[in-house]
Amino acid sequence: MQYHYHVIYLMWLLPPLVLLIAGGIRKAWIHRAEEHHHHGFGHKHGEGTLSIDMYAYHSKIGNWNPKLKIGYGILLLLICLISNDPYVSFGVILYTFFVTVCLGELDMDHYIGLLGIPLAFMIAGSIFILFNFSHTPFSNALVNIPTHWAYMIITPKTAKATVNLWCKAFGAISAMYMMSLSTMSNEIFGVLRDMHCPKLIIELMNMMYRFIFILMDTQHRMRNSAESRLGYTTLKRSIYSFGSTASNLFLVSMKRGTQFYDAMEARCYTGDLRFFEDKKPITKKQLFWVIAPTAYFVLVWFMTFQGVNINV
Repeated sequence: MQYHYHVIYLMWLLPPLVLLIAGGIRKAWIHRAEEHHHHGFGHKHGEGTLSIDMYAYHSKIGNWNPKLKIGYGILLLLICLISNDPYVSFGVILYTFFVTVCLGELDMDHYIGLLGIPLAFMIAGSIFILFNFSHTPFSNALVNIPTHWAYMIITPKTAKATVNLWCKAFGAISAMYMMSLSTMSNEIFGVLRDMHCPKLIIELMNMMYRFIFILMDTQHRMRNSAESRLGYTTLKRSIYSFGSTASNLFLVSMKRGTQFYDAMEARCYTGDLRFFEDKKPITKKQLFWVIAPTAYFVLVWFMTFQGVNINV
């Protein structure tokens, strides 16, 4: 009996699916009678200056070795980009979801909300890849949409290219989210310092990272202030409030940035940023969650690269 090789490759995705379902059931069982006492912190409602650091601080895999997490995140990103295989990329998406939400116990709503930001850009950027334009309809097209001046056509080739692009980009983003949502910013900068990255670049990255969240926090406070004065009740007032907030945002943020720098100087800042770093050794459990999935993804990549039918 002969099976098409795509069916066989889909069967390779069963292990991460089983992990995902088992982890979701475990998470639901543990928290079935508990309220989400962390609901509302960080990114969702704009509270907290460093929301990403808050997610990393509360992550259950935050005690993993930061060098291992950063290196593994970059490795998964490279696997998605180099393999150019939707099966591998989809497996990476499932596995990073399992690690971040199930092992790290990050709230699923927060995680999906964070992924929605790059997803919107991916959909907007792939429209011109998905659709072809022609004056006549295609007989082998999946969809022929007539317009006043041409047909918008989706062919199997463009659909396959779009799905492949989505899987590859989403897999790479998921790998970076797994790393950033479980690793504190000071640990990332510490790893860069150990890699002998120039000190000036590290300090500029740190300053820019902090200033981004100063801007976000300032905008959130100014918007709350405008809402408390009924500044968004009508369209005219909303436009006026938005313009006033935008015009004052940079000035207020610069003032807060200056206060941030004064606080650093008051703590004896001399041009070299130092952070306290805990020693986090690499354990056998951490190596298992790194080596086993990597071998699995490489095996799936090898199987799909062969592109042959399998006889049973």
